[in-house]
Amino acid sequence: MPSYSTQATTSGGRNGRAVLENGGLALAMALPKDIGGSGEGHNPEQLFALGWSACFGQAILVLAKKHGLDGQAAKVTCDVTLNINDGSFSLSAELRVALPGADKAKLQALIEDAHSICPYSKATKGNVPVKLIAV
Repeated sequence: MPSYSTQATTSGGRNGRAVLENGGLALAMALPKDIGGSGEGHNPEQLFALGWSACFGQAILVLAKKHGLDGQAAKVTCDVTLNINDGSFSLSAELRVALPGADKAKLQALIEDAHSICPYSKATKGNVPVKLIAV
């Protein structure tokens, strides 16, 4: 099966500019106001949440029929938190999936299954505490 690779370059760290290799997306980066920044740009946690929610949504679509559900109407919300403790940094996350009309137990089983195949979930396994919630 083919693989995919992409590249982004950032200068100036969290208060800099991030650009994708093809120039299709360039973003001003800024520390969030919550941690002393201007908030006048994007931050890595926002971008991580966007990517993870989209990737997890695809895993839901791939596995929904196996669980007797139609994943087309699923909405995935990913909250990413940057935790700061005594000068040390870590991430935590929460993935919430809403699927109107779905049996909550079936949806929870689907979410847990999706968490086992999503590349973002695999990359963070054992490193980032994650809550999986059927809404």
